[in-house]
Amino acid sequence: MFYLHAIIGNMLRIGILGGGQLGRMLLQAAANYPVITHVLENDPECPAAHLTHSFTRGDIRNFEDVYQFGKELDGLTIEIESVNVDALEKLEAEGVKIYPAPSALRIIRDKVRQKQFYKENDIPTSPFHITQNRGDLRQHDGFLPAVHKIGSGGYDGRGVQVINDTRDFEKGFDTPSVLERKVNIHKEISQIIAINRRGQTAIYPAVEMIFDPVLNQLDYQLSPAEIPQQTLWRVEAIALKVVKDLATPGIFAVELFIGKNGDVLVNETAPRVHNSGHHTIEANYSSQFDMLWRVILDYPLGNPKHILPAAMVNLIGAEGHSGEPCYEGISELLKMENAFLHLYGKQQTRPGRKMGHVTILSTDKSDLVYKAKSIKQQLHVISKQPE
Repeated sequence: MFYLHAIIGNMLRIGILGGGQLGRMLLQAAANYPVITHVLENDPECPAAHLTHSFTRGDIRNFEDVYQFGKELDGLTIEIESVNVDALEKLEAEGVKIYPAPSALRIIRDKVRQKQFYKENDIPTSPFHITQNRGDLRQHDGFLPAVHKIGSGGYDGRGVQVINDTRDFEKGFDTPSVLERKVNIHKEISQIIAINRRGQTAIYPAVEMIFDPVLNQLDYQLSPAEIPQQTLWRVEAIALKVVKDLATPGIFAVELFIGKNGDVLVNETAPRVHNSGHHTIEANYSSQFDMLWRVILDYPLGNPKHILPAAMVNLIGAEGHSGEPCYEGISELLKMENAFLHLYGKQQTRPGRKMGHVTILSTDKSDLVYKAKSIKQQLHVISKQPE
């Protein structure tokens, strides 16, 4: 079969909704393919702005901005779920290819719909109740401890509150949300899977995620995850069912809990390239970004297997620092063997903001953990003028 259908002069025009670090790394991978890239984003200084063929300033949540941006393109993809799905549905009806399909986005971007989707499709997830407002929490005091997740608008740990007892009800959300039973977690896993329009899949090695308990953001991760083979098969089977039931080509990060009782439960799904897949740039034969382009351009799926085990550390803005960023410890980091630095080119830092990441490769897990923790101690993102 001849796959090089997009040649110079007849290259596909693909738009990305959002210009953050995910869009930036997607564009870096696009440089290897015959594709004309377009980005829609409000911030003209965003990380992706200077790497795309064409930049349009606009609001990805606004119907008219998204529709006008996409109507002359061959396809669109996203780097964040909070986009105008109505516009994407209209574009899809007019023949523009959307990755993932708007039908899947409608399910995933709303945590209420997402949890109902798992239940309706017999996908294991923690027991839950739907609340319409904060007052509804009082009907479920026997359900505690639980986690309250806002239906829409949550991202990167925001929009999540732990409700341990009735005194925490005031922390809950006064808008449609999900109250799900708190899982006694042994490990948190991310399983990335790509699926093309013919239903063929590429399954990456599972990733073990270690979270910052204060920011509720990924602190560092290890790949492949250290879990028993039987548990791994269960993780892969459940994640594969999620992806196939969503019925759309694209790439997905299915986040799962492994309970201390051995249960494997889906936490949530991201219908896009994901923070937990950044290590694949160096650690895997085909990165998550490369793989998504293969799906969009209808090329053969790449090889998701790892070249070497990896750890990945997020670089986040330090507390007490906002403004123009300054990176302390880069020289020491670059002395480290098989450590790869990625800065996102953001013009401003603030506490908790993702400013970059570091991937480490090694055959020795203890070496990966040691280096990940060392990087957390040595490399800091501060501002030139502290608050």
